[in-house]
Amino acid sequence: MTGRDYREIITKAVCGKGKKYTESSHHVSPNYKPTSILGCWVINHQYEATKRGQVVDVKGTYDINIWYSYADNTKTEVITERKQYSDQVPIVMKDQKCLTNQFDVVARTTQQPNTLECEIDEKQKQIRVDLEREFVVDLIGETKVWAKIEPNGFDEDAVDFDGLESELADLDVDRE
Repeated sequence: MTGRDYREIITKAVCGKGKKYTESSHHVSPNYKPTSILGCWVINHQYEATKRGQVVDVKGTYDINIWYSYADNTKTEVITERKQYSDQVPIVMKDQKCLTNQFDVVARTTQQPNTLECEIDEKQKQIRVDLEREFVVDLIGETKVWAKIEPNGFDEDAVDFDGLESELADLDVDRE
């Protein structure tokens, strides 16, 4: 291998990954003493993510809407409350060969905030909502790869596709 046969390429790549599933509870204060819960849903989810040490801090908000009956099931109302949360997603896979400590953070939900349970909390005179959410985060940083240079171009007739296919079949693609 000589320097003329290969080139160093500096590129952006995923240099770290993390994932976190969270269950949380919120209390919503209705205007009237509820008799029964008729429905509960979560909308207007917004979030942003920033790297802080060995975790990615995901901060967000959503609106919890609860449709409930009151006055012995003779009247109904929908109440909405905006709630905030903060999840710390640990970075469990990190490429030590990353060239920098400056990362772009990409967070995405694999489970949007979703109601698990919604029930009347008689002690608190409120409605308790249990939710779930899940995030996956990627840290994008600079890394170095090597590319083989073919000075005479690429000749498809000279390539052993069966051997290449066998070699690729042995790769562990689930190595995250």
